[in-house]
Amino acid sequence: MQQMSRMLMKLFQRATLEKPGQVDPRAAEFTLSLLVALYDRSGTGYIKARSAAAALISLSGDTLLAKYRAFFQFYAVPDGRAALITRSALRSLLTDLNQIPAIVGESCTLSCVEIAIHDCFHGVLNAAVVEEKFLSWLRSEPAVLLWLPTCYRLSATEMVSHQARCR
Repeated sequence: MQQMSRMLMKLFQRATLEKPGQVDPRAAEFTLSLLVALYDRSGTGYIKARSAAAALISLSGDTLLAKYRAFFQFYAVPDGRAALITRSALRSLLTDLNQIPAIVGESCTLSCVEIAIHDCFHGVLNAAVVEEKFLSWLRSEPAVLLWLPTCYRLSATEMVSHQARCR
């Protein structure tokens, strides 16, 4: 937990330098509280770095494609020249990501995760999928992660302005 706190402090200090006045001074504290609520409900004082990374990636302002690629990088396992997502790694990713909507009472059952894994591996004969197949599956907006593109679109619309006047 202490390492996570230090890492978040550094992260938000850098963000403060890049965007002065736009970062809440308590951002690291708030983010750590969120990560604890998401991934340390039993109060062990331990959060998996990969789980925290998944949450930070999903809540970042990056594009969906950048988020999806980052998920692949964090959860894929090396296999010679390429990296692959195994069923086990995908299960871990989906379980970690589903803690985010669960915090507001929108949880998904374990069967939703298993259905999503089955869909991702549909037609795949190997024990793992390559990045291209993984990204293609995510772009199809699987129901288990529908909240992610929805939140991204909502966030993107906040920046839209129109030169029209209303009556």
